[in-house]
Amino acid sequence: MDPGAGGSVSAPPPPATSPGVEAKEVVKSGGKQVVVVLVGPPGSGKSTFAEAVLGGSAACRPWVRVCQDIIGNGKAGTKIQCLKALADALKEGKSVLIDRCNLERKQRADFVKLGSTMHADVHAIALDLPAKVCISRAVSRTGHEGNLQGGKAALVVNRMLQKKETPLLTEGFSRIMFCNDDGDIKKAVDMYNGLGPLDSLASGVFGQKSKGPIQIGIMKFLKKAGTSSVEKSSGPKLTFSERKPGQQNPLPEQEKVEAGFACSMEVKELNVKKENEGQAKESSANDIGSHTLAFPSISTADFQFDLDRASDIIVETAADFLQKFDNIRLVLVDLSKKSRILSLVKDKAAKKSIDSRRFFTFVGDITQLRSKGGLQCNVIANAANWRLKPGGGGVNAAIFDAAGEALQHATKECADTLRPGSSVVVPVPLTSPLHQWEGVTHVIHVLGPNMNPMRPDYLKNDYTEGCKILHEAYNSLFENFASVVQSDMMGNQNNGCIADKSASGATTPSDSKMKREDSHESVRMKKHKLLQPILTSKQQHKCPGANAPNYHENSMGSSDAPNQATEADNKKSGVVASKSWGSWAQALYELAMHPEKYKNSDSILEISSEFVVLKDLYPKAKKHVLVISRTNGLDSLADAKKEHLPLLRRMYSTGVKWAQKFLEEDASLVFRLGYHSVPSMRQLHLHIISQDFNSASLKNKKHWNSFTTVFFRDSVDVIEEIEQHGSAITSSDDKVLAMELRCHRCRSAHPNIPKLKSHIANCKSPFPSHLLQKNRLLLSSTMHTDCS
Repeated sequence: MDPGAGGSVSAPPPPATSPGVEAKEVVKSGGKQVVVVLVGPPGSGKSTFAEAVLGGSAACRPWVRVCQDIIGNGKAGTKIQCLKALADALKEGKSVLIDRCNLERKQRADFVKLGSTMHADVHAIALDLPAKVCISRAVSRTGHEGNLQGGKAALVVNRMLQKKETPLLTEGFSRIMFCNDDGDIKKAVDMYNGLGPLDSLASGVFGQKSKGPIQIGIMKFLKKAGTSSVEKSSGPKLTFSERKPGQQNPLPEQEKVEAGFACSMEVKELNVKKENEGQAKESSANDIGSHTLAFPSISTADFQFDLDRASDIIVETAADFLQKFDNIRLVLVDLSKKSRILSLVKDKAAKKSIDSRRFFTFVGDITQLRSKGGLQCNVIANAANWRLKPGGGGVNAAIFDAAGEALQHATKECADTLRPGSSVVVPVPLTSPLHQWEGVTHVIHVLGPNMNPMRPDYLKNDYTEGCKILHEAYNSLFENFASVVQSDMMGNQNNGCIADKSASGATTPSDSKMKREDSHESVRMKKHKLLQPILTSKQQHKCPGANAPNYHENSMGSSDAPNQATEADNKKSGVVASKSWGSWAQALYELAMHPEKYKNSDSILEISSEFVVLKDLYPKAKKHVLVISRTNGLDSLADAKKEHLPLLRRMYSTGVKWAQKFLEEDASLVFRLGYHSVPSMRQLHLHIISQDFNSASLKNKKHWNSFTTVFFRDSVDVIEEIEQHGSAITSSDDKVLAMELRCHRCRSAHPNIPKLKSHIANCKSPFPSHLLQKNRLLLSSTMHTDCS
């Protein structure tokens, strides 16, 4: 590949090269091994690339392919197995091709670190083919090693591309090569085929067509790249910056300021059409669709919020927001030219002298702004329901209907519910009609206050609280929109979901299949404030500009709600490599990796090099603590293998120690130590929980059944199973968590949680016999610390 295509040479070329390698890019070295991390979605040609290098090497350099789809004796394995295979191959003096998707930095990090530690050159080959090509290949192939083929492949490819993060030299790569078509791939294959045992390739970035953010400190590796096709076609470049006093707005003036407000009650239909066309024409001329948010009035339709108060809040929050940023437009949209909310907003905006080029109203269908209104808005807002589900009529039903099932799946990936006053950004998949026909790249779901007694979270006409919530909703909406624009301008558009910036109101897909059993949903959504919030690594990648992760009752320190939806998706798609964790589900992982950031918290009981002991912040019993592993890659019980047995034993011993401490304080307690089969939160953690289950945080079937059925695996059994079989038995059957409520002692059935709690407070029946064996239960009279 020509190094002039975006790369540079780090050393003078030697006089002779091995066959197939361009002289400009080869450097004689002391025979370093090479680790090539392939980066690309399913269908991009990673396996084909690896097999071509393995089968075509003419320079006597031994290669090994490490493929997660077949590493487990011909079956899908784990990342840990891939890392072990990499280490073994490097010890044997072989170079390695890592055949995984590796689209996210965190997925690549361990391979880069291991390769560098073992003194190998670590390269990235980014197979940057068009999404439609990858989808077509993945759908049409047969006999795929990972069984990812057919119709399900399209959804998986699209979902993975939304999380794609461009490889950077700052990750630790010595060389990054981008292959944008089959010709580039062939050149790359030929290059590695001809790489001799004493050859190495020049450092730098090669073949990158689209300019991304400048990588600080590595300019010596980079040449000036040509203007991308996107840049050539996108018209004048827009800036996004803090507004300075006296700074002139760079947007050209719109035709007739008054005509910009096309929705007053007096305007005739012809004038509405003309003025909408004028606004659309200017939008096209200035190409600022990606910096325009179209949004409906929140809470004024089905939720029956007072229109006069709502219009005050819309104008106030819009004016404050526009003062902070340039080159952003806000468009309030309604179907009816007689809309009173539009008329009120128009009048109040004019009185506040808000620039009508940057904030105006528009009559039309928010799902057809480009095709029927001529207005390009890449980001639209949805007045959602708390379940984030289709239906209910109005804007919510219209947007979900226009976007198709693709938006439902994308929303499910990002959040499961919203609390009033919060919002969540969902990238619209490329396969969605709303993206294809209207150019909508993001939908921001937002939930406002409810004044309708027939709807959830009724505020009983408390407009003090209602106005506060509506302010929060619009602020969250506008700030998340700003994050989308910033991300887009940094070249990261469609990276993934953006969490609510102003409040932790979005909950991930953990409760969607279970019915609500507690009428106080607002309590279930309350913000977690017990630990200083910190942005997790996944949120930093997926949520540009977000300032806090989403914590809620099943968040930090509470992991009894399995992420079943994600597990189901993985099973259907054949993706076994790793579980897709929601942003809030990273909280335990972040704490385990960086406990020093939480050292002042009263919730942390103990920190060692191997684990952290944490009070469960929403305990399901009088005493409930977690022992969280600090081993990277050990996400859940499914990842635990024989090499982890020493760690599991020490975690168990630590749990016993804390149970003993609690028993010294209250000898009436009984403890059980174990793991959830499919946890809702990333990072393996052991529960030490007293069997009284006397806690206000235990509220529904899922809570109860996750600790009292086969879903809860006793630590002693887990250790024994891994010793004998190499892995632990887990139960991922959704039906287990939906089973009827039964007392964990006498097994009597009860209709609801309050009656169950009343019963167990007085139940004197002995525990089931199997729990009284092997120290599955710890009592003050039978304390043992030997877990073997």
